[in-house]
Amino acid sequence: MTRGFVSSRGTEPEGWRVMFELHPVIKAFLCGSISGTCSTLLFQPLDLLKTRLQALQPSDLGPRRVGMLAVFLKVVRTESLLGLWKGMSPSIVRCVPGVGIYFGTLYSSKQYFLRGHPPTALESVILGMGSRSVAGVCMSPITVIKTRYESGTYSYESIYAALRSIYCSEGHRGLFRGLTATLLRDAPFSGLYLMFYSQTRTAVLHGTAQLDAALIPLINFSCGIFAGVLASLVTQPADVIKTHMQLSPVKFQWIGQAATLIFKNHGLRGFFHGSVPRALRRTLMAAMAWTVYEEMMARMGLKS
Repeated sequence: MTRGFVSSRGTEPEGWRVMFELHPVIKAFLCGSISGTCSTLLFQPLDLLKTRLQALQPSDLGPRRVGMLAVFLKVVRTESLLGLWKGMSPSIVRCVPGVGIYFGTLYSSKQYFLRGHPPTALESVILGMGSRSVAGVCMSPITVIKTRYESGTYSYESIYAALRSIYCSEGHRGLFRGLTATLLRDAPFSGLYLMFYSQTRTAVLHGTAQLDAALIPLINFSCGIFAGVLASLVTQPADVIKTHMQLSPVKFQWIGQAATLIFKNHGLRGFFHGSVPRALRRTLMAAMAWTVYEEMMARMGLKS
């Protein structure tokens, strides 16, 4: 890339010129943060509905099953339409560095271990799980706060006040409540997602002799949706366990105990509470994040 910053897509705007001068890992971090922020703003209501559904107690369910639409109407009726975006601030605080850390770690890992060759299915799983684990550990305290904001059962004045309250009442362990369950959810999700996404995208692109550049974002998005649905279904039980451990730390103290209580109170169906909004959110969010990420990386002359 020359100092004129002219690529195959034409002369880049001024904002891109600054980013061209950054280290590739920093570029990947920024691309991931921007893509994650956009998708978080759009799909936060689905995350809130998922948390509310998982937080329902047996007494709340009654003889009829409570679905996503019923929870949606209740939130809008009692908290207004903006109530669907409750937990937005910790979501952004977690997402901007979290997704950036994930994509930055993923890019640097690819460059170090793969050295330019396309990843195999197993390599995609390992890279995805490793990158998500790094991001998950770093952002665990914000994840706990985000879940409690969304549940509607905790009231914190600010993110700092929440961090201080949790630390004072539960110690440092409270800030990492449900971390194991979170990693059991996020690491397999990211590993499976990256495997399905990479393999599907490679098969589609290699199966086409000549492809219009305008169709590439659509292909990325479609592959992302397919990968997201499969990965969401596999990791849903871990997400339910994580939510219960973060919302009721006294009652659900460790994974085995949480799984036993969930099964006792809700049966097997309990492990899939909130699966519809979560699958929609994770699928659309991941698809959009990867589409924006791939497009931004291409504009800066980098391959993801």
